[in-house]
Amino acid sequence: MSRRAALVGISLLMVLSACAETGAGSGGDPDSGADQAGAPATAPGDQQAAFSARAERLAELWRDGGTAKSWRTGFVPLQGLTVLSGDVRFNEATKRAYAEGWYRLDTGMPRERGDRTGVVRYAGGATETVPVISLAEAFAEIDKGDPPQPCPDFSIPPPADAKAQDNFEPDRPVSSVDKPCTELTIISARLGTTKVLTSRGEADAPAWLFTVRELRGQVARVAVAPSAVAAPPEIDAADLPPAPDVRAAQDLAKVDGTRLAYRLGVGACDENIKPLVYETGDVVVVGGTATRADRVCTEQLLMHEVTVTLDKPLGARPVIDAATGRVLTLPAVPGR
Repeated sequence: MSRRAALVGISLLMVLSACAETGAGSGGDPDSGADQAGAPATAPGDQQAAFSARAERLAELWRDGGTAKSWRTGFVPLQGLTVLSGDVRFNEATKRAYAEGWYRLDTGMPRERGDRTGVVRYAGGATETVPVISLAEAFAEIDKGDPPQPCPDFSIPPPADAKAQDNFEPDRPVSSVDKPCTELTIISARLGTTKVLTSRGEADAPAWLFTVRELRGQVARVAVAPSAVAAPPEIDAADLPPAPDVRAAQDLAKVDGTRLAYRLGVGACDENIKPLVYETGDVVVVGGTATRADRVCTEQLLMHEVTVTLDKPLGARPVIDAATGRVLTLPAVPGR
């Protein structure tokens, strides 16, 4: 995630172009806004042409650079290896605990089976035998420490008047009062499977399933050993000419058949935000376009979710950010 965080600042500078329809390199009729304050400096037709040309070159680099082969083999997850299972419902405190990795055991670790391998089953029927980690190793991956102490009791609201507030638990850090905290209680654990998005589509992967009392559901940790996990391949897009006025895609939000949702990095004054997409039979390239309002704004990066409809289900095709050439993945924590 640290590499991605560094790229976020770079990608905000690489702004792209006009709005596009889905389809293999086809674009819609963008709103030019040519006579409006804050409209892009580049003409819409030039923006679309630049986006399409860059997307086509990225697709060529994907095919020619050996990345396509590694994409089709091995276990390449496109999301974090800690996955929610079932109809899990969060409140503010439990969502924070899940994001931070605050757990406690209310059960003994069950006896493990002797086998040390599992099977990943990919969409389409392909399978792959992989080494698996132990239950203790899986718990160590999800348990990242303890919440700040003391955790505030939010069933008792702080006093409203200023005088009483001055005397309200003065030793408690302000940050802990502002943010509720709790631990998630694991009441059972077993080896099973969970669904995870991979470079070969959705797969059923071996996973340790932790039943959590506060979530009324399970937190699954994919059990594939690190030696069998590959990172998404990268494209070296350094020598490609920049396309003007494209907003960079930061990550995926949801993949559902032909519906593809992703988040754009935009500015506080960006308006009329629209998606851009270039689709071929083996790759999808995305970005976005926006107009900048003619007013004083703070300098910050905001996440704006957009949705496109592809010509066919995404399947095993990579989704590539047009600005940076990165393969997009789902965020490790829901809602982030």
